[in-house]
Amino acid sequence: MENKKKKRIVIALGGNALGNTLPEQMKAVKITAKAIVDLIEEGCEVIVAHGNGPQVGMINNAMAALSREDANQPNTPLSVCVAMSQAYIGYDLQNALREELYNRDIYDIPVATMITQVRVDADDPAFDTPSKPIGHFMTEEQAKVAEEKYGYIMKEDAGRGYRRVVASPKPAEIVEIGAIRSLVDSGQLVIACGGGGIPVTRQGNHLKGASAVIDKDFASELLAENLDADFLIILTAVEKVAINFGKPEEKWLDELDTEEARKYMKEGHFAPGSMLPKVQAAVKFAESKPGRTALITLLEKAKDGIQGKTGTHIHLGQNN
Repeated sequence: MENKKKKRIVIALGGNALGNTLPEQMKAVKITAKAIVDLIEEGCEVIVAHGNGPQVGMINNAMAALSREDANQPNTPLSVCVAMSQAYIGYDLQNALREELYNRDIYDIPVATMITQVRVDADDPAFDTPSKPIGHFMTEEQAKVAEEKYGYIMKEDAGRGYRRVVASPKPAEIVEIGAIRSLVDSGQLVIACGGGGIPVTRQGNHLKGASAVIDKDFASELLAENLDADFLIILTAVEKVAINFGKPEEKWLDELDTEEARKYMKEGHFAPGSMLPKVQAAVKFAESKPGRTALITLLEKAKDGIQGKTGTHIHLGQNN
């Protein structure tokens, strides 16, 4: 076998790769595992990051119901809910990946989930304008109680009721990066930075959980930089990135250099909260070091994307 250096890839799984409920997740991770092991069979070294939107919402709702039922149960901090989601998604993912590896007679790649804390800056401006809705809808009366009892910030959501909103600060540091790097360098398939990581702020030597949700695409980008990855694959619900999406002059993009991407972002081609953070993370990674490429595509097209057959490849602009 030729002794060629493996391509190191960080793959960021979107919510659709995990389903919305326990039974859906059990099914979804089997399909997800196949796509990831396809990349491993292509000779890639893969690190997996993932979202946790539906899962952390479900855990948050369950813990809130418990505190309503039992006066002795304090409310569970959001950071703890994120930790729970990392463990339970990791459990399903690592089992599905191990099974898929064994099905293909690959027995020398152990799979491990790293419960990952991600430090955010306490003075990140995002904390001044919380905007990320989480948890269940409430009536105005329930929202007032939540504000008084737990100090939540509640916002009316498009006539559907009130929801808690939290900040979405930028990731500053992956606390467990040394352990993740050691595992990856020793040949393990690592699942890390689940749900963007458990958000923490530093207080001296203490790491304090923050009421926040870190965007998983930005956390995956930081992970890819820290691990000196060659590729960052951001999976989404479309095969390629489009400009003028949904309009008659819609155009799907195979290649995008970072200068063009910045121009399109400025012109408002990508929807905030969906495609925009993906393109922003892709540009940051492509600009972080020459030779790094980001790929945005569908889960089932990841292998074709790495081979250059599909997806949108984002790379450094000529003038950078």
